[in-house]
Amino acid sequence: MPKSIPSVRTRRAACLLVAGSLLSAHAAVGAKEEAWPAKPIRVVVAFAPGGLTDIIARAFQPRLAEIFGQPVIIENRPAAGGTVAEGAVARAEPDGYTLLMTADGVPANPHLYKGLSYDMFRDLQPVSQLVRIPLVMLVNPSLPVKSVKELVSFAAAAPGKYSYASPGAGTSNHLFFEVFKDMTRMDMVHAPYKGGSPAMTDLVGGHVQALLISATLAVPQALGGKVRALAVTSDKRMDALPDVPTFAEAGYPTFNPHQWTGLFVPAGTPPALVARIHQAFAKAAEAPDVRARLKELSADPYMTTPEEFKKNLRKDYDMLGALIESKGITR
Repeated sequence: MPKSIPSVRTRRAACLLVAGSLLSAHAAVGAKEEAWPAKPIRVVVAFAPGGLTDIIARAFQPRLAEIFGQPVIIENRPAAGGTVAEGAVARAEPDGYTLLMTADGVPANPHLYKGLSYDMFRDLQPVSQLVRIPLVMLVNPSLPVKSVKELVSFAAAAPGKYSYASPGAGTSNHLFFEVFKDMTRMDMVHAPYKGGSPAMTDLVGGHVQALLISATLAVPQALGGKVRALAVTSDKRMDALPDVPTFAEAGYPTFNPHQWTGLFVPAGTPPALVARIHQAFAKAAEAPDVRARLKELSADPYMTTPEEFKKNLRKDYDMLGALIESKGITR
């Protein structure tokens, strides 16, 4: 006997049952998103307490707690250039309760750390850049140079004789100084340090001749006369250093890198939650106390859309990857 063919009524009932189940599931997800946040939100900071990324996270923390109506817990997960924190968030539930705050090393990390357990573009969802900090080209005051072009000529006259410091091999400071060297054919030896502060100490002491460092560290030393600031990477002159030209004014209009702090969530986080998280941080960035704290750090709020952030990451990933490979840079 042939199998009986389901009646139109039976098939219709089955379709209605499936549709009803899908609608119920969708309604459950929607209700869950509507109720969010119903518990504390964890912000994983990729660097140690007291570091710049941590300071910025704690500047946002009180305002975010007010906006979310829930405690915001900062969890520091330093090590390996931020990859430990990145991996932890990549593996977290995509429910809006685990956020990652990290810095500008993200697009370089896959090229510097082989065998990572996660893929930056597959496993992390960019939410926004949050803060940008211009870089400042500094030299020791004993150097007979008063401009970037004079530094380039001075170093070119004695290839390999002079050195520049960085907070470490593979840091954005190191990589972007190498970009500038390629632009200008300037020959200086890289001297890596374990952080920006020891690099600055040796610049002040005359053990190295130049340093490309965040304005956060550069401004106090420049104002104190311990170093000479030649140019800043900002779009316009900084209020704190009004006599220091931009790189564009100094004759290098295409050299404008910034250090930045950015926000990510695990891939798969519902778009509605990504949007609400973005809105919360944008609102917090406008709070007077947050703006005042950022100004103290020579930092500017810099919110982008998730799409813009992802595009910028891809551009830096490709550019820094080519640089790292061509120069054999490792960490």
